Amino acid sequence: MIMKISDFQTKDVINIIDGKRLGQITDMEIDLRQGRIESIVVPHYTKFFGMFGNGSELVIPWRNIVKIGADVVLVRMENAGAKTYLEDDDIQVKPLQRREP
Repeated sequence: MIMKISDFQTKDVINIIDGKRLGQITDMEIDLRQGRIESIVVPHYTKFFGMFGNGSELVIPWRNIVKIGADVVLVRMENAGAKTYLEDDDIQVKPLQRREP
């Protein structure tokens, strides 16, 4: 199956463990030497006293992707409960960086 990155970015990312919508893909990390996608990147915003706090990026390894459907990307995030994604060893949360257009 061949898919454009722009098509991939319009899909919602859903965690199959708790059914939560994580957002839409904003970027990908690609291993150019191996010619494969290493991870997908989704914006991750934390709430601070009911208001949105600092933005960061949720980096989801490719091995955590369960299924790519017509409208959604299903991922398995074991520790994505009420706390924070920082607890999962497979996931990295990075500060959100502005990219020049």
